[in-house]
Amino acid sequence: MSAVANPATVAECLRMGAGFSQGDRTWIAELLGTLDNRLASFHADATALEISVKDRMAPGQKVTLECWLSGGDKVVTTSSLEDLHAAVMDCRDDLRRRLNDAKSRQEPRHNRHLRDVPQPTDPDLL
Repeated sequence: MSAVANPATVAECLRMGAGFSQGDRTWIAELLGTLDNRLASFHADATALEISVKDRMAPGQKVTLECWLSGGDKVVTTSSLEDLHAAVMDCRDDLRRRLNDAKSRQEPRHNRHLRDVPQPTDPDLL
């Protein structure tokens, strides 16, 4: 169970950018669906995903997946793979890694401010 009241999902947060139509939304949402577990720790109201492609199906195509998270963080992943499905999955996998890194940085062991909490001293133990 998620601690977030309204967890973000790909289906709810995905926008289609340049190079993609609303007809592509179904297969792209299916490919990106494995991100739901990672996105669930963020609020849906403050999270957005946008996927776009430049020069679709041309030799130099470039797929870009952008993710805006609560707190103003923006994560951008790109892929220049020739196969469109492979490029979308490459962006998805890179975004998953970056979201994991972002979440890890928020945990106390990686955040000195949260980790360095003064411990109370008990005079009887000294």
